[in-house]
Amino acid sequence: MCGIVAYLGRKAAQPILIEGLKRLEYRGYDSAGIALLRNGGIFVKKTSGRIGALEQILDKAGNADVLGIGHTRWATHGEPNTINAHPHVDYTGKIAVVHNGIVENYSTLKTWLRSEGVAFVSQTDTEVIAHLIGYLYHHHDEAGAYGGQNRFEWAVQQALQKLHGTFGLAIVCSDFPDVLIGAKRGSPLILGVGEGEYILASDAAAIVEHTTRAIYLSDNEMVTVGPDGFYTKTINNVVVTKDLKEIEFSLDQIELGGFEHHMLKEIFEQPDSLSTCMGGRLDRQCGKIKLGGIADYLRELTQARHIIFAACGTAFHAGLVGEFLLEHLARVPAETEYASEFRYRNPIIGEGTLVIAISQSGETADTLAAVEQAKERGATVLGIVNVVGSTIARTTDAGIYLHVGPEIGVASTKAFTAQVAVLSMLAIELGRRRHISSDDAARYIDELARIPEKIGAILDQSDHIREIAAANIDKENWLFLGRGFNYPVALEGALKLKEISYIHAEGLPAAEMKHGPIALIADGMPAVFLATAGPQYDKIIGNIEEVRARGGRIIVVATEGNDEIRERADHLITIPDAPELFQPMLTAIPLQLLAYHAAVLRGHDVDKPRNLAKSVTVE
Repeated sequence: MCGIVAYLGRKAAQPILIEGLKRLEYRGYDSAGIALLRNGGIFVKKTSGRIGALEQILDKAGNADVLGIGHTRWATHGEPNTINAHPHVDYTGKIAVVHNGIVENYSTLKTWLRSEGVAFVSQTDTEVIAHLIGYLYHHHDEAGAYGGQNRFEWAVQQALQKLHGTFGLAIVCSDFPDVLIGAKRGSPLILGVGEGEYILASDAAAIVEHTTRAIYLSDNEMVTVGPDGFYTKTINNVVVTKDLKEIEFSLDQIELGGFEHHMLKEIFEQPDSLSTCMGGRLDRQCGKIKLGGIADYLRELTQARHIIFAACGTAFHAGLVGEFLLEHLARVPAETEYASEFRYRNPIIGEGTLVIAISQSGETADTLAAVEQAKERGATVLGIVNVVGSTIARTTDAGIYLHVGPEIGVASTKAFTAQVAVLSMLAIELGRRRHISSDDAARYIDELARIPEKIGAILDQSDHIREIAAANIDKENWLFLGRGFNYPVALEGALKLKEISYIHAEGLPAAEMKHGPIALIADGMPAVFLATAGPQYDKIIGNIEEVRARGGRIIVVATEGNDEIRERADHLITIPDAPELFQPMLTAIPLQLLAYHAAVLRGHDVDKPRNLAKSVTVE
């Protein structure tokens, strides 16, 4: 992890690499570097810290180089410093590598390479890849040994066959100043194809300024780019054909557009992003939901005896809402599993079990591993992802795209509400086929169609929510409490506050507060209650009183028109009325804003929170 950009073309590579790395800053990183092919050698500059620090040590000579690779690193093996930053160069000085992923057998390979006289300078697993390619390149140079391949490509293939783990790689060799090689296993890699130029990147955000045409590598595939174009093979040298696809978002969508931060922009995009997500899928006239991506699997969905959601982080919280929705509307047993736990358990997947993987990026390593395990056990596996062409989208049997455009903010916002919207549509359609009447389905569809407008009304309270954040950011421990459909939102609200403001927060079902966490409440500790209209409203009022009696500070999210709750709240935020089933798409909004404003007021970098990466492509 975490960002790769490589360029081969007619233009100066250095400024393109730097601009591409800046486009990938949102993915999270702690160091950065580039390598350029120059005068028969490899010119490397790298540093810990931000890309701005890297720019300060670059020279203008780089404006003449037309081939280079760049990287932003999120540390896994070795501390975040200049030595461990990428690119890494092999011991011969001919091979340079940038790498996302983890080499699981790096220790064994490192021991062997050392026995062969290779000296290591960093603590990273990536350096093993550079040295292994360099060793094979250096020690196998007899004529005709490569089956018609060039020696560079052959060495890369042989090295990759020895690696265990995950990788997204960009590799150059000083003996081949017009050749760029990329390879993928478990970490995304895309080749943008322009007019006489190519950009290899881990994310389309680094490509769209130059071209909208791209190929998406699958696992254990590599691409070799040269002066005459590109070709793709497996790492075992089997030729594969890849179709050029259009990148589905524009440069404007990844710009700030007048907002101070990407996260704030994406919070305010939610009325439009949800409308786009649901557009063409809500048939209000016929009272049906149209989900074309899973049309061929609707019979299996309808007949499913057991549905498992596999997800991580924010997507896990959306899955919890989906679990409640499916059980309520479709009367099908459902459960939500942390993908990181599911992959190492012995899950019960019997006849009629269907697994649904949820991931914004479609590249989450743990979720992808859960998909693969579920498929091995014979389950039908569907995906709910945002990034078109992502690994999970291509690995699952079928799926539903969110279609909310790129999400740049590390803390997910619009993807969460879209995930819940997709799960709501899925639950309504399965409910219509299994359990609820057509009239009820039509009513739910009408209510769902009104959610975007209601989110707009909540966003109008942003300044008020900022005042609430300002009054409470001195407190380092918060509680978020909800019941029923709002319990997962309490978890999500706590996660958002932790992610970007670095305030410790805990989300709980409100009734569970009495079973231990109530001991924490004292000295004005903020407790955020989701006390919206619903069958458990009276119960949560009792929970509010319990916190008030112990000196807690009460922040309440309540339904508009509820004047009675004002006397119990130190701070009140209101949302428009909506059926309890769809309230999570509304109650999440003020919690997103609360976390955002708290982080800004505390002086934190909202779009680049410490230690976090946008897409977790390693374990």
